[in-house]
Amino acid sequence: MNAGVAWRRRRFLQGMVSAGVTAALTSNCRKPLKSGPTPESGKTHNGVNWRQFAGEDLALCLNDHPWTQGLQPLLPEFEALTGLRLQVETSPEPEYFQRMEARLRTAEESLDVFFLPMDSTAYRLWQDDLLLPLKGFINNPRLTDRDYNLFDFPEGFRLAAMYPPEGPEPDLYGIPTTFEVYILFYNKDLVNRHLDGIVPKTMGELVQAASQINQAGQGNYYGAVMRGVLADTIIDTVTGIVLNSWGDQPAPLPYNLWFDQAWDQPRFVDPKIVQGLVTYAQLMQAGPPDIANLDWPEATRLFQAGKAAFYIDASLFGPSYERAETSAVVGKVGYTVLPRFEGNSLTGHWLWGLGISRRSQKPEAAWLFVQWATSPEIEPKIAIATGGAPRFSSWLTPSEYTEATNIDFALAVQTAMRTSRPTAVLHPRWNQIAVAIVAAIHRIYEGTDATVAAQQLQATVQGLMAQLEEKA
Repeated sequence: MNAGVAWRRRRFLQGMVSAGVTAALTSNCRKPLKSGPTPESGKTHNGVNWRQFAGEDLALCLNDHPWTQGLQPLLPEFEALTGLRLQVETSPEPEYFQRMEARLRTAEESLDVFFLPMDSTAYRLWQDDLLLPLKGFINNPRLTDRDYNLFDFPEGFRLAAMYPPEGPEPDLYGIPTTFEVYILFYNKDLVNRHLDGIVPKTMGELVQAASQINQAGQGNYYGAVMRGVLADTIIDTVTGIVLNSWGDQPAPLPYNLWFDQAWDQPRFVDPKIVQGLVTYAQLMQAGPPDIANLDWPEATRLFQAGKAAFYIDASLFGPSYERAETSAVVGKVGYTVLPRFEGNSLTGHWLWGLGISRRSQKPEAAWLFVQWATSPEIEPKIAIATGGAPRFSSWLTPSEYTEATNIDFALAVQTAMRTSRPTAVLHPRWNQIAVAIVAAIHRIYEGTDATVAAQQLQATVQGLMAQLEEKA
């Protein structure tokens, strides 16, 4: 390790200390990490018989996601350890959400474990009694390894799937698998060529630079690439940018910044919210002509191919840019926090987790899989593909994960985490509102005056919330 990298790693760990991470790790993870169970270590480990359900089948429903890609090479290890046979179905977004819910709601569909979006979707599934509570498994020494340590996950991550959210004794309905914060990726070659290597510091400068590069690229490359598809699946990236424009004002759950402490008080005409929506649309305008059809897989592939100067999206895509088998920009990507609107740079975060279907006929065996995939031993191995390990220990304990993580990427993520806030909105029909927000961005992108688009959005959401209230 050269001196520059070593210095940046020290800076990273110092930053984690200043953010309070080490204090939490010290209080919650006093025991040193130990090796987990392996097929060669015998059938029991810390009181858990990992082969107690050998011969049974488990049905998994997963999203086509970097986490899933990191998991798949390790699945034979789990099958050898437990004797369980995994039946894995993987679907791309947005089809995954439809398929996952269909399997959860249909009695004829067998489903045990699934990739759980820890946001309003999880909240709605809980309300519909489709999620199995997990505390009983975690507290059962026959089922849970003594070294599992739930408190190695930050409290804010755990609270994302604890319901009822304001109840006296909430239960846990999902275990975090990967988190993302929204940061700026930039192509160093294009920034050097067109901006003399100067990375924009404000959102206004970013929009101007992206437009400039887009014109110069003449269709061979673009100023920016963004998720642009008209779907609720892009709302967390949108929210990350709008939280940045929202500034230091409170944005408490369940409403976040979109409602003024009541569901009948939407505030989409607030100038700061409008500013964030306009910026998103302007970055789309500096992108490829088909950007309104791009979701994250297509947008990420364009950036990996060196076809865009800037890309704002989930931090978990960072590791893919440094793999030669998938990327043409290895060593050419810069990582930084979102350019500020005014004051400090701010952003949002979002979580995926694993949940167990309420209809599962093998809930205890399902828990063994969830526990294994989120354990201190396996989680960092999977997280190499995401750069979003949700356990404190994975960032602070030397391992394959820390050695595989680009240090500049790690510094950007760690800095963003200090000012990150949840992007979730805990309303069972948030997905409908999210589509309306994205539709407003599309109208601005297509040329509608931003004030008019915001007023239309405000009226749409007011009408939608009134309809939902009547149905309730």
